[in-house]
Amino acid sequence: MPSIKCKDVGMDCGFEATAETEEELMKKIAEHAAEVHGMKTIPPELLEKVKAAIKA
Repeated sequence: MPSIKCKDVGMDCGFEATAETEEELMKKIAEHAAEVHGMKTIPPELLEKVKAAIKA
């Protein structure tokens, strides 16, 4: 099950998420980034960090 923590990409945030697929996890990450961090889109350099930090 793919999972991630905001701290894995250097954010000072306690958010953790898991999902059945990486696609579902990316949706959760995008929703969290918008709601909590005010990011309407995730910048490309942060998106690369996020994808690299996802644990299977």
